[in-house]
Amino acid sequence: MKTSQFLLRGFRRPREIAGFALGKLERQVLEETWRLGEVSVRDVHRALTERVAYTTLMTTLDRLYKKRLLDRRKEGRAFFYSPSVSRAEFEHGIREDVIDGLLGGGAEGIQPVLACIVDTVSERDRQLLDELDRLVKEKKRELRRKSD
Repeated sequence: MKTSQFLLRGFRRPREIAGFALGKLERQVLEETWRLGEVSVRDVHRALTERVAYTTLMTTLDRLYKKRLLDRRKEGRAFFYSPSVSRAEFEHGIREDVIDGLLGGGAEGIQPVLACIVDTVSERDRQLLDELDRLVKEKKRELRRKSD
């Protein structure tokens, strides 16, 4: 895979953005909820190999709930948490945020970004350029159907 010739100050790849949006422990706990489904604090405490305080996990699960990445329900005195988004939805949201950040400058900023995407894709693989063309045509048909 080709890497960038230079590093733009402040630019991060989608995986790096997820790393900054969530702390290390938050990412570990979220991974466990995706793996296990519905979890209690005790379940996560047992699953993590690192020794993490039970109360720290309680706080972490609560933070993920407040960030709307987990749902929770109360049973007796305990909370049970489950993912409110799948891993794929989470990663898609990050990609959307990156694209929105690139295109958020208004109409005048879109053209150079799109041209760069086409150039980069065509350098790597001509089949990807064909796939990009197919996706654009498909989206145009979809938008036409909605407006009719």
